Amino acid sequence: MTQARDQTTLNRPARTGCYDCVLVHVEPGLASSRRTEVAAGLAKRFGARLIGLEAETVEPIPVADPYGAEMTAQVFDQLAHEVDANLERAEESFRRDGAEADGEWRAARMAPADALVLLSRAADLIVMGAGSPPINAFRVADPAEVVLRAGKPVLVAPADPPAPHPRAVVIAWKDTRESRRAVADALPLLADADDVVVMSVCTEAQVDDSRTSTQDVVDALRRRGVPARAHVVTAPDGSVADELNAEAAAIGANLIVAGAYGHSRLAEWVFGGVTRALLSHPTRYLLLSH
Repeated sequence: MTQARDQTTLNRPARTGCYDCVLVHVEPGLASSRRTEVAAGLAKRFGARLIGLEAETVEPIPVADPYGAEMTAQVFDQLAHEVDANLERAEESFRRDGAEADGEWRAARMAPADALVLLSRAADLIVMGAGSPPINAFRVADPAEVVLRAGKPVLVAPADPPAPHPRAVVIAWKDTRESRRAVADALPLLADADDVVVMSVCTEAQVDDSRTSTQDVVDALRRRGVPARAHVVTAPDGSVADELNAEAAAIGANLIVAGAYGHSRLAEWVFGGVTRALLSHPTRYLLLSH
């Protein structure tokens, strides 16, 4: 009896996991409204809790002239009023657009990236927009900063997001810790895909190693029931993002999975060129992990 039960367990398809809590960054505006609908759909799909968060704060105003303090206070009060109004509008949007999911609302008067990083402790997946540089860190969250600090995967939604059920996916593969983490974090989204391309963009000298490593990833995904295949192309480093987007367009993929590369230098986040290029006006979803 024990032997039969063990054999049954071995014959079961491996689970690809799920997200139990989805955190979405909510802001006033149409793009955020659509993003909230996407996050709510994902939460409902996975039976997950949905947390909506809006965070803004007033940028400190330097006062050089002591006689200008009164005017500075008036400006500060006006900006604080705008922040309060945005928080209220964002909550109304979340209540409306996230209604189909089991959700809760959070608001914070602080830099949005800081708030998302703190609240990531409660979530398995963070959904946010790409942001348009230059980014005002007191009102807009940079996904590059969030993914590097949060320790959780970040799903970046384009301004006009398609349905959140990717049937074709491109995995940007490089044999690094960050890429391995990204593949693991993306498993719940890969589970229902019909076509998953593990793609390596490399130099001629790296082709053999890239073929071996991509095939290892493909085999591991197939053991989990994911219909994966390998694709290795040679191209200059500066064109990697273009190659990934071209492949995604060719197979009709609305999701690219990538490891995020970066490090802290003084107070500035320096991000890997490929990931930063992918974040520049994305037209499809981008799942980033670090």
